[in-house]
Amino acid sequence: MRIASLLSTLLLFSLPGAQAQAAQLPSAPDRNLDLYAQASNPAPMSNSSATKSRTTLTRAQAEQTALKNNPRVSVSQLLALAQHQVVREARSAELPTANAAITAEKALEASRISAGSLTASRLFSHAGAGGGFTQLITDFGKTHNLVLTQKLQEQAAKANSLATREEIVLAADQAFYDALTAQAVLEVAKQTVNTRQSTQTQVNQMTQNNLRSTLDLSFANVNLSQSQLLQLDAENNADATMATLDAVLGLDHEVTYQLIDDSTQNTSPPPDFNPLIQTALAQRPDLQSLTFGQQSAQKFARAQWDQMLPSVNAAGTVGTVPVRVDQYYNNNWWGGIGVNVNIPIFNGFLYSSEAKEARYRAQAEGERTRDLRDRIVRDVRTAWLQANNAYQKIGVTAELLKQANMALQLAQTRYQLGLSSIVELSQAQLQQTSAAIDNTNAQYEYRLSLATLNYQIGATP
Repeated sequence: MRIASLLSTLLLFSLPGAQAQAAQLPSAPDRNLDLYAQASNPAPMSNSSATKSRTTLTRAQAEQTALKNNPRVSVSQLLALAQHQVVREARSAELPTANAAITAEKALEASRISAGSLTASRLFSHAGAGGGFTQLITDFGKTHNLVLTQKLQEQAAKANSLATREEIVLAADQAFYDALTAQAVLEVAKQTVNTRQSTQTQVNQMTQNNLRSTLDLSFANVNLSQSQLLQLDAENNADATMATLDAVLGLDHEVTYQLIDDSTQNTSPPPDFNPLIQTALAQRPDLQSLTFGQQSAQKFARAQWDQMLPSVNAAGTVGTVPVRVDQYYNNNWWGGIGVNVNIPIFNGFLYSSEAKEARYRAQAEGERTRDLRDRIVRDVRTAWLQANNAYQKIGVTAELLKQANMALQLAQTRYQLGLSSIVELSQAQLQQTSAAIDNTNAQYEYRLSLATLNYQIGATP
Protein backbone atom coordinates (compact mmCIF):
# COMPACT_ATOMS: atom_id res chain seq x y z
CA MET A 1 0.00 0.00 0.00
CA ARG A 2 1.03 3.58 -0.46
CA ILE A 3 0.37 4.67 3.12
CA ALA A 4 4.01 4.19 4.14
CA SER A 5 5.17 6.29 1.20
CA LEU A 6 2.65 8.99 2.11
CA LEU A 7 3.99 9.17 5.63
CA SER A 8 7.60 9.18 4.50
CA THR A 9 6.84 12.04 2.13
CA LEU A 10 5.22 13.98 4.95
CA LEU A 11 8.13 13.24 7.30
CA LEU A 12 10.70 14.38 4.75
CA PHE A 13 9.08 17.58 3.65
CA SER A 14 6.65 18.78 6.32
CA LEU A 15 7.89 21.73 8.32
CA PRO A 16 6.30 22.96 11.52
CA GLY A 17 3.19 25.15 11.62
CA ALA A 18 1.34 26.90 14.40
CA GLN A 19 -2.18 26.37 15.58
CA ALA A 20 -4.30 28.24 18.09
CA GLN A 21 -7.58 26.82 19.31
CA ALA A 22 -7.61 24.36 16.39
CA ALA A 23 -9.70 21.20 16.43
CA GLN A 24 -7.81 18.00 17.05
CA LEU A 25 -7.45 15.35 14.39
CA PRO A 26 -9.93 12.47 14.80
CA SER A 27 -8.73 9.13 16.07
CA ALA A 28 -8.96 6.16 13.71
CA PRO A 29 -12.41 4.56 13.74
CA ASP A 30 -12.80 1.28 15.57
CA ARG A 31 -16.47 0.61 14.86
CA ASN A 32 -18.69 0.42 11.79
CA LEU A 33 -17.74 3.19 9.44
CA ASP A 34 -19.97 5.41 7.37
CA LEU A 35 -17.00 7.35 6.13
CA TYR A 36 -18.45 9.70 3.62
CA ALA A 37 -21.59 10.43 5.59
CA GLN A 38 -19.55 11.41 8.65
CA ALA A 39 -16.81 13.23 6.76
CA SER A 40 -16.23 16.91 7.14
CA ASN A 41 -16.68 19.20 4.16
CA PRO A 42 -14.10 18.28 1.55
CA ALA A 43 -11.23 20.60 0.83
CA PRO A 44 -11.54 22.80 -2.23
CA MET A 45 -9.14 20.50 -4.07
CA SER A 46 -11.57 17.54 -4.00
CA ASN A 47 -12.31 16.44 -7.53
CA SER A 48 -14.66 14.09 -9.32
CA SER A 49 -14.80 11.67 -6.38
CA ALA A 50 -17.57 13.80 -4.90
CA THR A 51 -19.75 13.29 -7.96
CA LYS A 52 -19.38 9.53 -8.32
CA SER A 53 -22.23 7.19 -7.54
CA ARG A 54 -22.39 6.13 -3.90
CA THR A 55 -23.82 2.70 -3.14
CA THR A 56 -23.41 1.16 0.29
CA LEU A 57 -21.53 -2.11 0.42
CA THR A 58 -20.74 -4.40 3.34
CA ARG A 59 -18.10 -7.10 3.40
CA ALA A 60 -20.71 -9.87 3.23
CA GLN A 61 -22.34 -8.19 0.22
CA ALA A 62 -18.95 -7.88 -1.45
CA GLU A 63 -18.32 -11.60 -1.00
CA GLN A 64 -21.72 -12.57 -2.41
CA THR A 65 -21.39 -10.20 -5.35
CA ALA A 66 -17.93 -11.53 -6.18
CA LEU A 67 -19.15 -15.14 -6.04
CA LYS A 68 -22.02 -14.24 -8.33
CA ASN A 69 -20.22 -12.09 -10.90
CA ASN A 70 -16.54 -13.00 -10.93
CA PRO A 71 -15.79 -14.97 -14.13
CA ARG A 72 -13.27 -17.24 -12.41
CA VAL A 73 -16.12 -18.77 -10.40
CA SER A 74 -18.14 -19.41 -13.55
CA VAL A 75 -15.13 -20.95 -15.30
CA SER A 76 -14.48 -23.42 -12.48
CA GLN A 77 -18.16 -24.42 -12.33
CA LEU A 78 -18.35 -24.94 -16.10
CA LEU A 79 -15.20 -27.07 -16.07
CA ALA A 80 -16.73 -29.26 -13.36
CA LEU A 81 -19.87 -29.70 -15.49
CA ALA A 82 -17.72 -30.53 -18.51
CA GLN A 83 -15.83 -33.17 -16.52
CA HIS A 84 -19.14 -34.83 -15.63
CA GLN A 85 -19.77 -35.35 -19.33
CA VAL A 86 -16.30 -36.90 -19.65
CA VAL A 87 -17.41 -39.49 -17.07
CA ARG A 88 -20.38 -40.37 -19.26
CA GLU A 89 -18.10 -40.61 -22.27
CA ALA A 90 -15.86 -43.11 -20.47
CA ARG A 91 -18.84 -45.14 -19.23
CA SER A 92 -20.20 -45.46 -22.77
CA ALA A 93 -17.60 -48.19 -23.44
CA GLU A 94 -19.41 -50.43 -20.94
CA LEU A 95 -22.80 -49.98 -22.63
CA PRO A 96 -24.10 -51.65 -25.84
CA THR A 97 -23.52 -49.99 -29.18
CA ALA A 98 -26.28 -50.39 -31.77
CA ASN A 99 -26.57 -49.10 -35.30
CA ALA A 100 -28.83 -49.48 -38.32
CA ALA A 101 -28.13 -49.30 -42.05
CA ILE A 102 -30.07 -49.14 -45.30
CA THR A 103 -28.20 -49.97 -48.47
CA ALA A 104 -29.25 -49.96 -52.13
CA GLU A 105 -26.89 -50.96 -54.86
CA LYS A 106 -26.95 -51.12 -58.65
CA ALA A 107 -24.17 -53.21 -60.07
CA LEU A 108 -23.08 -55.23 -63.06
CA GLU A 109 -24.48 -58.57 -61.94
CA ALA A 110 -21.94 -60.94 -60.42
CA SER A 111 -19.02 -58.67 -61.26
CA ARG A 112 -16.15 -58.69 -58.83
CA ILE A 113 -13.83 -56.16 -57.27
CA SER A 114 -10.43 -57.16 -58.49
CA ALA A 115 -8.18 -54.91 -56.41
CA GLY A 116 -8.15 -53.15 -53.08
CA SER A 117 -10.13 -55.70 -51.05
CA LEU A 118 -9.69 -59.16 -49.57
CA THR A 119 -13.34 -59.61 -48.56
CA ALA A 120 -16.09 -61.21 -50.62
CA SER A 121 -16.16 -58.84 -53.54
CA ARG A 122 -18.98 -60.03 -55.78
CA LEU A 123 -21.48 -57.24 -56.59
CA PHE A 124 -25.25 -57.62 -57.02
CA SER A 125 -28.06 -55.15 -57.54
CA HIS A 126 -30.08 -55.15 -54.31
CA ALA A 127 -31.62 -53.10 -51.54
CA GLY A 128 -31.60 -54.11 -47.91
CA ALA A 129 -31.82 -52.89 -44.34
CA GLY A 130 -30.48 -54.23 -41.09
CA GLY A 131 -28.87 -53.49 -37.78
CA GLY A 132 -26.13 -54.68 -35.51
CA PHE A 133 -24.85 -54.33 -31.99
CA THR A 134 -21.70 -54.82 -29.97
CA GLN A 135 -21.35 -55.27 -26.23
CA LEU A 136 -18.24 -55.42 -24.12
CA ILE A 137 -18.34 -58.53 -21.95
CA THR A 138 -15.07 -57.94 -20.11
CA ASP A 139 -11.69 -56.38 -20.60
CA PHE A 140 -10.54 -57.43 -17.13
CA GLY A 141 -10.85 -54.00 -15.52
CA LYS A 142 -9.49 -51.60 -18.13
CA THR A 143 -12.74 -49.78 -18.92
CA HIS A 144 -13.86 -49.86 -15.29
CA ASN A 145 -10.64 -48.20 -14.19
CA LEU A 146 -10.96 -45.59 -16.93
CA VAL A 147 -14.46 -44.77 -15.66
CA LEU A 148 -13.13 -44.47 -12.09
CA THR A 149 -10.35 -42.24 -13.41
CA GLN A 150 -12.84 -39.78 -14.83
CA LYS A 151 -15.10 -39.93 -11.76
CA LEU A 152 -12.18 -38.97 -9.57
CA GLN A 153 -11.31 -36.19 -12.01
CA GLU A 154 -14.87 -34.94 -11.67
CA GLN A 155 -14.53 -34.87 -7.88
CA ALA A 156 -11.23 -33.03 -8.30
CA ALA A 157 -12.92 -30.47 -10.57
CA LYS A 158 -15.67 -29.91 -8.00
CA ALA A 159 -13.10 -29.45 -5.24
CA ASN A 160 -11.17 -27.07 -7.46
CA SER A 161 -14.37 -25.10 -8.06
CA LEU A 162 -14.84 -24.77 -4.30
CA ALA A 163 -11.20 -23.73 -3.94
CA THR A 164 -11.75 -21.02 -6.54
CA ARG A 165 -14.76 -19.75 -4.61
CA GLU A 166 -12.69 -19.50 -1.45
CA GLU A 167 -9.94 -17.67 -3.34
CA ILE A 168 -12.48 -15.18 -4.66
CA VAL A 169 -13.91 -14.65 -1.16
CA LEU A 170 -10.41 -13.93 0.16
CA ALA A 171 -9.71 -11.59 -2.76
CA ALA A 172 -12.99 -9.78 -2.09
CA ASP A 173 -12.15 -9.42 1.61
CA GLN A 174 -8.68 -8.13 0.83
CA ALA A 175 -9.93 -5.64 -1.75
CA PHE A 176 -12.73 -4.55 0.60
CA TYR A 177 -10.44 -3.91 3.56
CA ASP A 178 -7.82 -2.23 1.34
CA ALA A 179 -10.47 0.13 -0.01
CA LEU A 180 -11.92 0.67 3.47
CA THR A 181 -8.47 1.48 4.83
CA ALA A 182 -7.78 3.85 1.94
CA GLN A 183 -11.07 5.66 2.55
CA ALA A 184 -10.34 5.95 6.26
CA VAL A 185 -6.86 7.32 5.53
CA LEU A 186 -8.44 9.78 3.10
CA GLU A 187 -10.69 11.04 5.90
CA VAL A 188 -7.65 11.47 8.15
CA ALA A 189 -5.94 13.39 5.33
CA LYS A 190 -8.97 15.65 4.92
CA GLN A 191 -9.08 16.35 8.63
CA THR A 192 -5.35 17.07 8.51
CA VAL A 193 -5.87 19.62 5.74
CA ASN A 194 -8.68 21.29 7.69
CA THR A 195 -6.53 21.45 10.83
CA ARG A 196 -3.48 22.76 8.99
CA GLN A 197 -5.66 25.29 7.17
CA SER A 198 -6.93 26.54 10.51
CA THR A 199 -3.37 26.74 11.80
CA GLN A 200 -2.21 28.68 8.74
CA THR A 201 -5.12 31.11 9.03
CA GLN A 202 -4.42 31.83 12.68
CA VAL A 203 -0.65 32.17 12.21
CA ASN A 204 -1.28 34.50 9.30
CA GLN A 205 -3.54 36.65 11.49
CA MET A 206 -0.98 36.72 14.30
CA THR A 207 1.76 37.61 11.81
CA GLN A 208 -0.25 40.55 10.55
CA ASN A 209 -0.63 41.66 14.18
CA ASN A 210 3.14 41.30 14.70
CA LEU A 211 2.59 38.51 17.24
CA ARG A 212 4.48 35.93 15.17
CA SER A 213 7.32 36.14 12.70
CA THR A 214 7.02 35.58 8.99
CA LEU A 215 9.15 32.49 9.48
CA ASP A 216 6.30 30.88 11.44
CA LEU A 217 3.92 31.77 8.62
CA SER A 218 6.27 30.22 6.06
CA PHE A 219 6.44 27.03 8.09
CA ALA A 220 2.63 26.98 8.39
CA ASN A 221 2.25 27.44 4.62
CA VAL A 222 4.65 24.59 3.88
CA ASN A 223 2.88 22.41 6.43
CA LEU A 224 -0.46 23.08 4.75
CA SER A 225 0.93 22.33 1.29
CA GLN A 226 2.35 19.02 2.43
CA SER A 227 -0.97 18.01 3.99
CA GLN A 228 -2.69 18.85 0.70
CA LEU A 229 -0.22 16.59 -1.13
CA LEU A 230 -1.02 13.88 1.40
CA GLN A 231 -4.72 14.30 0.61
CA LEU A 232 -4.09 14.10 -3.14
CA ASP A 233 -2.15 10.86 -2.77
CA ALA A 234 -4.80 9.49 -0.41
CA GLU A 235 -7.54 10.29 -2.93
CA ASN A 236 -5.59 8.56 -5.67
CA ASN A 237 -5.01 5.52 -3.46
CA ALA A 238 -8.70 5.38 -2.56
CA ASP A 239 -9.68 5.44 -6.25
CA ALA A 240 -7.11 2.76 -7.10
CA THR A 241 -8.26 0.40 -4.34
CA MET A 242 -11.87 0.95 -5.38
CA ALA A 243 -10.96 0.00 -8.96
CA THR A 244 -9.41 -3.20 -7.63
CA LEU A 245 -12.56 -3.93 -5.63
CA ASP A 246 -14.73 -3.36 -8.71
CA ALA A 247 -12.61 -5.84 -10.67
CA VAL A 248 -12.91 -8.52 -7.96
CA LEU A 249 -16.67 -7.97 -7.89
CA GLY A 250 -16.76 -8.74 -11.61
CA LEU A 251 -17.84 -5.26 -12.68
CA ASP A 252 -16.91 -3.83 -16.07
CA HIS A 253 -17.72 -0.25 -15.07
CA GLU A 254 -16.74 2.12 -12.29
CA VAL A 255 -18.75 2.13 -9.08
CA THR A 256 -17.53 4.02 -6.01
CA TYR A 257 -19.03 2.34 -2.97
CA GLN A 258 -19.69 3.74 0.45
CA LEU A 259 -18.08 0.91 2.39
CA ILE A 260 -19.57 -0.17 5.72
CA ASP A 261 -17.62 -2.45 7.99
CA ASP A 262 -20.06 -5.10 9.26
CA SER A 263 -17.48 -6.95 11.35
CA THR A 264 -18.25 -7.68 14.96
CA GLN A 265 -16.08 -6.50 17.82
CA ASN A 266 -12.51 -7.68 17.58
CA THR A 267 -11.88 -10.95 19.40
CA SER A 268 -8.54 -12.58 20.01
CA PRO A 269 -7.37 -15.27 17.56
CA PRO A 270 -7.36 -18.98 18.53
CA PRO A 271 -4.77 -19.76 21.24
CA ASP A 272 -3.18 -22.71 19.40
CA PHE A 273 -2.50 -23.36 15.73
CA ASN A 274 -2.32 -27.18 15.87
CA PRO A 275 -6.11 -27.71 15.71
CA LEU A 276 -6.20 -25.23 12.83
CA ILE A 277 -3.63 -27.29 10.93
CA GLN A 278 -5.68 -30.45 11.36
CA THR A 279 -8.79 -28.61 10.19
CA ALA A 280 -6.96 -27.29 7.15
CA LEU A 281 -5.63 -30.72 6.17
CA ALA A 282 -9.15 -32.14 6.48
CA GLN A 283 -11.12 -29.53 4.54
CA ARG A 284 -8.85 -27.48 2.28
CA PRO A 285 -10.51 -27.94 -1.14
CA ASP A 286 -7.30 -27.45 -3.11
CA LEU A 287 -5.70 -30.31 -1.15
CA GLN A 288 -8.79 -32.44 -1.78
CA SER A 289 -8.53 -31.64 -5.48
CA LEU A 290 -4.91 -32.81 -5.62
CA THR A 291 -5.79 -35.92 -3.60
CA PHE A 292 -8.54 -36.85 -6.05
CA GLY A 293 -6.16 -36.12 -8.90
CA GLN A 294 -3.57 -38.47 -7.38
CA GLN A 295 -6.16 -41.24 -7.00
CA SER A 296 -7.31 -40.64 -10.56
CA ALA A 297 -3.74 -40.97 -11.83
CA GLN A 298 -3.38 -44.26 -9.96
CA LYS A 299 -6.57 -45.65 -11.54
CA PHE A 300 -5.40 -44.53 -14.96
CA ALA A 301 -2.05 -46.23 -14.44
CA ARG A 302 -3.90 -49.43 -13.61
CA ALA A 303 -6.05 -49.06 -16.73
CA GLN A 304 -2.92 -48.69 -18.86
CA TRP A 305 -1.54 -51.95 -17.49
CA ASP A 306 -4.90 -53.61 -18.22
CA GLN A 307 -4.40 -52.86 -21.92
CA MET A 308 -2.11 -55.92 -22.06
CA LEU A 309 -4.97 -58.21 -20.99
CA PRO A 310 -7.48 -59.80 -23.43
CA SER A 311 -10.87 -58.28 -24.11
CA VAL A 312 -14.09 -60.17 -24.82
CA ASN A 313 -16.89 -58.66 -26.92
CA ALA A 314 -20.25 -59.92 -28.15
CA ALA A 315 -21.59 -58.87 -31.55
CA GLY A 316 -24.76 -59.53 -33.48
CA THR A 317 -26.48 -58.51 -36.69
CA VAL A 318 -29.91 -59.02 -38.37
CA GLY A 319 -31.53 -57.67 -41.52
CA THR A 320 -33.51 -58.30 -44.69
CA VAL A 321 -33.03 -57.93 -48.45
CA PRO A 322 -36.47 -57.28 -49.96
CA VAL A 323 -35.03 -56.25 -53.32
CA ARG A 324 -32.64 -58.90 -54.54
CA VAL A 325 -31.64 -61.25 -57.28
CA ASP A 326 -33.09 -64.64 -56.27
CA GLN A 327 -30.42 -66.42 -58.24
CA TYR A 328 -27.85 -65.23 -55.73
CA TYR A 329 -29.91 -64.85 -52.52
CA ASN A 330 -31.44 -67.96 -51.00
CA ASN A 331 -33.28 -66.02 -48.28
CA ASN A 332 -34.32 -62.43 -47.82
CA TRP A 333 -33.31 -62.49 -44.11
CA TRP A 334 -29.94 -62.74 -42.49
CA GLY A 335 -28.76 -62.75 -38.89
CA GLY A 336 -26.01 -63.92 -36.61
CA ILE A 337 -24.45 -63.50 -33.18
CA GLY A 338 -20.98 -64.25 -31.90
CA VAL A 339 -18.24 -63.63 -29.39
CA ASN A 340 -14.84 -62.18 -30.17
CA VAL A 341 -11.75 -62.50 -27.96
CA ASN A 342 -8.97 -60.05 -28.72
CA ILE A 343 -5.56 -60.98 -27.31
CA PRO A 344 -2.76 -58.40 -27.60
CA ILE A 345 0.56 -60.07 -28.34
CA PHE A 346 3.06 -57.43 -29.40
CA ASN A 347 2.76 -53.79 -30.47
CA GLY A 348 6.29 -52.49 -30.17
CA PHE A 349 6.16 -52.09 -26.35
CA LEU A 350 3.47 -49.42 -26.69
CA TYR A 351 1.24 -50.68 -23.88
CA SER A 352 4.05 -51.32 -21.42
CA SER A 353 5.55 -47.87 -22.06
CA GLU A 354 2.17 -46.18 -21.59
CA ALA A 355 1.69 -48.11 -18.34
CA LYS A 356 5.07 -47.06 -16.98
CA GLU A 357 4.48 -43.45 -18.00
CA ALA A 358 1.14 -43.44 -16.17
CA ARG A 359 2.73 -44.96 -13.07
CA TYR A 360 5.44 -42.30 -12.95
CA ARG A 361 2.87 -39.54 -13.40
CA ALA A 362 0.82 -41.01 -10.55
CA GLN A 363 3.89 -40.93 -8.33
CA ALA A 364 4.52 -37.32 -9.34
CA GLU A 365 0.93 -36.45 -8.36
CA GLY A 366 1.56 -38.03 -4.98
CA GLU A 367 4.63 -35.88 -4.42
CA ARG A 368 2.73 -32.78 -5.54
CA THR A 369 0.04 -33.57 -2.98
CA ARG A 370 2.64 -34.04 -0.24
CA ASP A 371 4.23 -30.71 -1.17
CA LEU A 372 0.88 -28.93 -0.83
CA ARG A 373 0.32 -30.52 2.58
CA ASP A 374 3.66 -29.16 3.75
CA ARG A 375 2.83 -25.70 2.43
CA ILE A 376 -0.59 -25.76 4.10
CA VAL A 377 1.04 -26.48 7.46
CA ARG A 378 3.42 -23.58 6.91
CA ASP A 379 0.72 -21.19 5.66
CA VAL A 380 -1.63 -21.92 8.58
CA ARG A 381 1.14 -21.26 11.10
CA THR A 382 2.15 -18.07 9.28
CA ALA A 383 -1.44 -16.82 9.09
CA TRP A 384 -1.95 -17.58 12.79
CA LEU A 385 1.21 -15.68 13.73
CA GLN A 386 0.18 -12.73 11.57
CA ALA A 387 -3.27 -12.66 13.17
CA ASN A 388 -1.75 -12.62 16.66
CA ASN A 389 0.69 -9.89 15.67
CA ALA A 390 -2.07 -7.80 14.10
CA TYR A 391 -4.26 -8.24 17.18
CA GLN A 392 -1.49 -6.99 19.45
CA LYS A 393 -0.93 -3.99 17.16
CA ILE A 394 -4.50 -2.81 17.77
CA GLY A 395 -3.82 -2.12 21.44
CA VAL A 396 -0.39 -0.65 20.80
CA THR A 397 -1.58 1.73 18.08
CA ALA A 398 -4.60 2.75 20.15
CA GLU A 399 -2.32 3.69 23.03
CA LEU A 400 0.03 5.43 20.59
CA LEU A 401 -2.85 7.48 19.22
CA LYS A 402 -3.99 8.40 22.73
CA GLN A 403 -0.52 9.60 23.64
CA ALA A 404 -0.16 11.46 20.32
CA ASN A 405 -3.45 13.29 20.99
CA MET A 406 -2.24 14.30 24.44
CA ALA A 407 1.10 15.42 23.04
CA LEU A 408 -0.66 17.51 20.39
CA GLN A 409 -2.86 19.21 22.98
CA LEU A 410 0.19 20.00 25.10
CA ALA A 411 2.12 21.31 22.09
CA GLN A 412 -0.79 23.51 21.10
CA THR A 413 -1.01 24.96 24.58
CA ARG A 414 2.75 25.55 24.83
CA TYR A 415 2.82 27.25 21.45
CA GLN A 416 -0.11 29.50 22.33
CA LEU A 417 1.64 30.51 25.54
CA GLY A 418 4.87 31.18 23.68
CA LEU A 419 6.74 28.44 25.55
CA SER A 420 7.77 26.51 22.45
CA SER A 421 8.55 26.98 18.79
CA ILE A 422 6.45 26.03 15.84
CA VAL A 423 8.82 23.09 15.27
CA GLU A 424 7.49 21.32 18.35
CA LEU A 425 3.87 21.89 17.29
CA SER A 426 4.58 20.67 13.78
CA GLN A 427 6.18 17.48 15.05
CA ALA A 428 3.21 16.85 17.34
CA GLN A 429 0.78 17.30 14.46
CA LEU A 430 2.79 14.95 12.27
CA GLN A 431 3.03 12.30 14.97
CA GLN A 432 -0.71 12.51 15.61
CA THR A 433 -1.46 12.06 11.92
CA SER A 434 0.89 9.10 11.72
CA ALA A 435 -0.65 7.53 14.83
CA ALA A 436 -4.17 7.96 13.44
CA ILE A 437 -3.19 6.24 10.19
CA ASP A 438 -1.36 3.45 12.03
CA ASN A 439 -4.38 2.79 14.23
CA THR A 440 -6.67 2.65 11.20
CA ASN A 441 -4.31 0.25 9.46
CA ALA A 442 -4.12 -1.97 12.54
CA GLN A 443 -7.90 -2.29 12.77
CA TYR A 444 -8.34 -3.51 9.22
CA GLU A 445 -5.08 -5.42 9.07
CA TYR A 446 -6.34 -7.64 11.88
CA ARG A 447 -9.69 -8.25 10.21
CA LEU A 448 -7.95 -9.10 6.96
CA SER A 449 -5.59 -11.45 8.80
CA LEU A 450 -8.61 -13.28 10.22
CA ALA A 451 -10.05 -13.60 6.71
CA THR A 452 -6.71 -14.99 5.54
CA LEU A 453 -6.63 -17.46 8.43
CA ASN A 454 -10.16 -18.64 7.55
CA TYR A 455 -9.02 -19.18 3.97
CA GLN A 456 -5.94 -21.12 5.07
CA ILE A 457 -8.01 -23.55 7.15
CA GLY A 458 -10.50 -24.04 4.31
CA ALA A 459 -13.54 -22.35 5.83
CA THR A 460 -16.40 -22.74 3.35
CA PRO A 461 -17.64 -19.35 2.10
